[in-house]
Amino acid sequence: MTMKHLAVVRSLLAASALAAAMLASPEALPAESAAQTSPRATVTLVADVDSVAPGRAFRVGLRQRLAPHWHTYWKNPGDAGAPPNITLDLPKDAKAGGIVWPGPDRIPVGPVLNFGYEKEIVLPITVEVPQALEEGRTFTIAADANWLVCEKECIPEKGSFRLDLPVEHAARPATGGVATAFAATDERRPQPSPWPVSLASDAKGLTLRIEGSDFAAVKSAVFYPDEWGMIVHAAPQAFRSDDKGLSLRMEKGPTFNPAASAGLLALTNAEGRTRWFETTPAFGATGAAPSPATSLLPLWQAALFALLGGLILNLMPCVFPVLAVKATSLAKLSGGAPRELRLSGLFYTLGVIAAFLALALALLAIRAAGGAVGWGFQFQSPLFVVAMSWLLLAIGLNLSGAFEFGTSLVGAGQGLAGRSGHAGSFFSGLLAVVVATPCTAPFMGAALGSALAAPAATCLAIFVAMGFGLALPYTLLGIFPALARLLPRPGAWMLRLRQALAFPMYASAAWLLWVLTRQTGEQGLRLALTGALAIGFFAWLHGLMREAGRVWWPRGLALACIAGLVALALALQTLPAPDVAATTASSNDEHFSAQRLAELRRAGRPVFVNMTAAWCITCLVNERTTLSSPEVRQTMRRLGVAYLKGDWTNQNPEITAYLQSFRRDGVPFYAFYPANGAEPAILPSVLTHAIVLEEIQRGSRVASVALSASR
Repeated sequence: MTMKHLAVVRSLLAASALAAAMLASPEALPAESAAQTSPRATVTLVADVDSVAPGRAFRVGLRQRLAPHWHTYWKNPGDAGAPPNITLDLPKDAKAGGIVWPGPDRIPVGPVLNFGYEKEIVLPITVEVPQALEEGRTFTIAADANWLVCEKECIPEKGSFRLDLPVEHAARPATGGVATAFAATDERRPQPSPWPVSLASDAKGLTLRIEGSDFAAVKSAVFYPDEWGMIVHAAPQAFRSDDKGLSLRMEKGPTFNPAASAGLLALTNAEGRTRWFETTPAFGATGAAPSPATSLLPLWQAALFALLGGLILNLMPCVFPVLAVKATSLAKLSGGAPRELRLSGLFYTLGVIAAFLALALALLAIRAAGGAVGWGFQFQSPLFVVAMSWLLLAIGLNLSGAFEFGTSLVGAGQGLAGRSGHAGSFFSGLLAVVVATPCTAPFMGAALGSALAAPAATCLAIFVAMGFGLALPYTLLGIFPALARLLPRPGAWMLRLRQALAFPMYASAAWLLWVLTRQTGEQGLRLALTGALAIGFFAWLHGLMREAGRVWWPRGLALACIAGLVALALALQTLPAPDVAATTASSNDEHFSAQRLAELRRAGRPVFVNMTAAWCITCLVNERTTLSSPEVRQTMRRLGVAYLKGDWTNQNPEITAYLQSFRRDGVPFYAFYPANGAEPAILPSVLTHAIVLEEIQRGSRVASVALSASR
């Protein structure tokens, strides 16, 4: 008999065994639906009641009875596979929760390890029955489900199911095989961990520590992470217990993220009974998560990096528009009183530092509320982007002379010698920080990562240092007024300079409209252009009315214009985001996902990860000048480097978690993963051809040496 014949006989025997089991079990109607049967599995929809009661909750579940050697999957399937999916169609006003996943088993299949179930399992879902449901009626549940069953090969299956449960005054519990199946599943139901659990990371792996004194009876322990790729699933988990607790040593996975380390802890006693416990490990005594690639910098070093990063930020294209505004102020101060120059520098510095403190407090508040945001997070809001575009357009029109209104608020108006001038310096500092956030300068990445992971006081100190670095050039003019003598004397040329400096504002406003298009599509662009047209019309009409001496007209028009802009902005907030995956710059690029990164690493390929955003000017410059160059692209293709591009233009929790796993809270961010599975190399935020090519070629040489040594 051939192997093919043996396989056929084996499948027939399995199907016969399943059919016999079905015939031997008593009827479960109405608590069990008609079965979807294959040689591999018999699947039904079951309920833990034979009748329902108004206002009372009950459970339904997908009952899977599997042929010998076949298995299905947990919510994290492990190295391969996919979890079952169930969609319920319930009567009006009834509500259903999600699957309450029973504790899984480790199922090895060759070199890989899966998390799932064998023999029989029920995947339960709680259903709430509406109080107004009348007795004597029928509570009908329809369900569509799909699942994957695997032995050495995997076969997707699906089915549609229906349950008709009578409505009675009191619910009747299910009996027979259905009740037994639910009872067996409840034995696997995870319980909250009664012990404190922590997780530590180092260069060699992860250590899960459970504190307690009652682990003498535990003979084995296994950790099942909720998130795919947190650990190397097939690697052994070294178990050790002492009189103070229990430790598990695990191998760090390719997409380890300290912020998403929840999972199940399975403890087995000498009798072979296993219990599962839900746990979200803390990271040390303070709960600060260690990074797989970097650690927190000392305060002095983080503050120094922040100061240098803020200083270099003045050279970034993001800040050019505000520097243009300040250029007119500097020119007007040339030859003025030293006291006024000092005060102007002081107020500008105070504005910058106040903006940095406000930004730090906002980030800390979001972090305390459980959110995850990073540097430049406000540009992920289309409402903020369009408001900034309109503001920069208004400033540009003001500089062009279209109207004279509120010039002191942007630091470009006259009268800097008076109180309004100092207010202008202060608000110029605020504006400088707002427009600087799309850029990340060298040294800023490590400083920001340390700041946002540190205690609040340390975080604020680092942000103040960064603000002082940004304001430093203008501050020095206030401290050393003699430097102002190097500036040209005021004269008629200043009017032309002021008009010329409007064009950086127009360019910035246009760039933000392009960012908005990436966030909201063409509909958002139409709304934003309508608002820009309204601002231009108001500026022109405002100038006419001012010339005619009719002051009340501009005020009324201003209120009407503001009301119109608010209505447009609110309409823009309702627009859906376009498909980010379709916006990659090259056909050779792949959209970033943690799962795809892990797949490429398991396949042994080197990977270059580019985290970018449309509002990040540094990112766009790097892509245009370096990453898109023929030399870099050809080298990547020649060496088989996969290029993953993550777009953070809109909020993306997966990208946020990835950045935070490296203690980074902003873009650009670049990482190169060598083919030998070594730790990734982090590239600087400002790239050159030499930096990228050297890192790729170095990683390829290291991988070649490692491969030769393994042979």
